[in-house]
Amino acid sequence: MNMIAVPPQRSLIPEGAPFSPEQRAWLDGFFGAVLAAQSGMAPADLPHLDKAGLDQAAGSALADNDEAPWHDPSMGIDERLALAKDRPLAPRLMAAMAQQDCGQCGYNCADYANALFLRKEERLTLCAPGGKETARMLKALAQEIGQDGTASTTSPDAKADVDATEAGQPPAAGLPGRSRDNPVAARFLSRRRLNGEKSAKTTWHVEFDLSGSGLDYIAGDSFGVIPKNKAGLADQIIALLGARPEALIEGKSLRDRLIEDVSLGTPPDSLFQLLSYLSTGDLRRKARTLANGGDPDGDAASLDVLAVLYKFQGIRPGAEAFLEALDPLQPRLYSISSSHKANPGRISLTVDTVRYRIGARDRLGVASTFLGERIAEGEELRVYVQKAHGFRLPENGETPVIMVGPGTGVAPFRAFLQERKAEGASGRNWLFFGHQHRDHDFFYEEEFAAMRESGLLTRLSLAWSRDAEGKFYVQDRMREVGADLWRWLVEGAHFYVCGDAKRMARDVERALVDIVAQWGARSTEEAASFINGLKKAGRYQADVY
Repeated sequence: MNMIAVPPQRSLIPEGAPFSPEQRAWLDGFFGAVLAAQSGMAPADLPHLDKAGLDQAAGSALADNDEAPWHDPSMGIDERLALAKDRPLAPRLMAAMAQQDCGQCGYNCADYANALFLRKEERLTLCAPGGKETARMLKALAQEIGQDGTASTTSPDAKADVDATEAGQPPAAGLPGRSRDNPVAARFLSRRRLNGEKSAKTTWHVEFDLSGSGLDYIAGDSFGVIPKNKAGLADQIIALLGARPEALIEGKSLRDRLIEDVSLGTPPDSLFQLLSYLSTGDLRRKARTLANGGDPDGDAASLDVLAVLYKFQGIRPGAEAFLEALDPLQPRLYSISSSHKANPGRISLTVDTVRYRIGARDRLGVASTFLGERIAEGEELRVYVQKAHGFRLPENGETPVIMVGPGTGVAPFRAFLQERKAEGASGRNWLFFGHQHRDHDFFYEEEFAAMRESGLLTRLSLAWSRDAEGKFYVQDRMREVGADLWRWLVEGAHFYVCGDAKRMARDVERALVDIVAQWGARSTEEAASFINGLKKAGRYQADVY
């Protein structure tokens, strides 16, 4: 284990602690390394530790969302790593991640980092928003904990002892339907389009039957869907490989493996490594450069697996080696747009179909087109509920709430409103919604109108970015009604935002800082501190992607 320092001359572990000599030696090395790194002392000079000391030593080396200045999804990876460069390894692992706390990896960012550091988790490619740059950085950092990117050599007993604090444990990991690693079957019920034919986008309201799955959920949770790749894409890849679609690989046909098991999107470095072994000359140099993060032809960002096979046409890896070089097909997480209390046994999502064109080929979002176009009504699919990380309605139903959710970001707030109605909550509700055109893109217009009529939805503030000459967004509408927003915050309102992490959520927070500064008579620094106080108190919550 590369990170372990030479054990101290006397044990750091209290006498009588229930550890074997081997476990005691491992723990001495672990905590010796931690404390030496933190204090600059030689391991032999470290004090004898009681249980409190052990807990403090472990905690000092772990990542913490509240002690991470880089915990901002609008920051680039270089900026995040620069902020964490003098920190212990676990915080640096965290800084490599996308900082969205989206839950797609099964953790939040700090817990995923701690799970890697404590060797509870071996997979380095779970941070879907971070993409390839995060996976590469995690692989490099993992060398410091003795990992090669795939496996750990720590003994199970020693690992169990270090894991006693439960740091980094994925929530409900072993329960059916409660994690990406243990999905259950649910039945697809229906889809209906939410925007008009003239809209620039295609957005679907999709519903599932949970009655046979044993699942329930709370408003604010996310729904994990394990999609399937388009069959036609798999067939094109098989043709380029010159392989037989029915060829059995680990008891499953090649075609089924390509449709159901592996990612055909962004090509992993391991695919380029495989191609470099099978090629010569200029092609080998290109493959090696791509495997090391280079971009010899300026097209790396546009490549998917099929495009790679076209780029290296004529090189035909064996089907089994080809599959092993690909990443597993990742589940996709969607904010739930319904309340289980209002709709027992059913669940709904609000899904934007992703389609774009590169060169002569149409590219498709795997899960969005699977749900919006390919899965048939009544068909079963594998799903799970991902518990929210701090995205919940206030416990007191009298507390007012402000919700900002443009586009599909409105999904959890539809669920919030349904939940408030089902619970008989008396608190006021204010929704900000926006999109491109009112005539084509007003999702759930009739539902929200009925909520306004009944008094459930106290205020509905709308912003349409393409209906006038100048673009107008939800943050612009917030500034227009800043005095009222400030009044609601003073009266104890909780503030929620859902949607794009890189721009919208950042712009909304900036607008709120400006509102607090203007109407609360504070400096910009004081207003930012006020917003941070709301976050720490759980009164400012974000669900971003």
